[in-house]
Amino acid sequence: MSTTTVETSAAATGPGSSATGPGRVRRRGESTPAGRLVSHGILIAASLIALFPVAWLVYLSLGPDKDDYLHPGGIWGKMTLDNYTYVLRKTNFTDWLLSSMVVTLGTALIGVTIAATTGYAVSRMRFPGYRKFMWVLLVTQMFPVTVLMVPMYQILSDLQLIDTYLGLILVYCTTVVPYCAWLMKGYFDTIPFEIDEAGRVDGLNPFGTFARLILPLAKPGLAVAAFYSFLTAFGEVAFASTFMLSDTKYTFAVGLQTFVSEHDAQRNLMAATAVLIAIPVSAFFYFVQKNLVTGLTAGGTKG
Repeated sequence: MSTTTVETSAAATGPGSSATGPGRVRRRGESTPAGRLVSHGILIAASLIALFPVAWLVYLSLGPDKDDYLHPGGIWGKMTLDNYTYVLRKTNFTDWLLSSMVVTLGTALIGVTIAATTGYAVSRMRFPGYRKFMWVLLVTQMFPVTVLMVPMYQILSDLQLIDTYLGLILVYCTTVVPYCAWLMKGYFDTIPFEIDEAGRVDGLNPFGTFARLILPLAKPGLAVAAFYSFLTAFGEVAFASTFMLSDTKYTFAVGLQTFVSEHDAQRNLMAATAVLIAIPVSAFFYFVQKNLVTGLTAGGTKG
């Protein structure tokens, strides 16, 4: 038997070949058609489970009667948009929208600014007590809302900030800044310190280095911090219902409560309002989604 014949036989019986002849070699990590079918089936099922509550809420919002949620099958034959018309025309929905946007965007802007500068200072500078300072931020998160309500109300009252947007924004910042500062500190730790040194060589002061070199690299972390701040302020109820006294200054979360009284609950209007409320959050998520995944994972790679 010649050498050429031996090599040909070995190649024919090597990995990736079958008894009837050479077949397609499957790469390492490549799934089989059956595996892809199962994984796609699981993802589709998970997506349907996640979308079902949203679809159900939209469906209930189309029922004309407040008790339709007890008999959801009857909604199909009498679906209407009257609930949305009522909410938009006969409630303070536009005032709630304005209040929510002012409070949430203000909280996101001020909270992220403070958290970013705090996280950068702790990440890059070594001052006395810098480690204890970060732990103090965590300690502030241990107190329940009911304990903080009275002293915060007294402070805002002394500053004449009760029933003002600024007062509620400052209250929300006390909640979002500690978490976002830890988040941004972890993200700044992943940015090489050599970039700061290069900025100083080019004549930039620490603030210039932070603003012109570090912040552009920290966009994913800033996006996550802004999204967390936005959602926290958007969905909070206890502080908003306590510190905002005028019904025209209610946020969406508090405005929803006006549909529920001691003896009545207009659940159809609540469902329609909830669907409308989801639109600003979805829009904000759309604008920051590109940086969310990177920001959520990068901060945990280095501590």
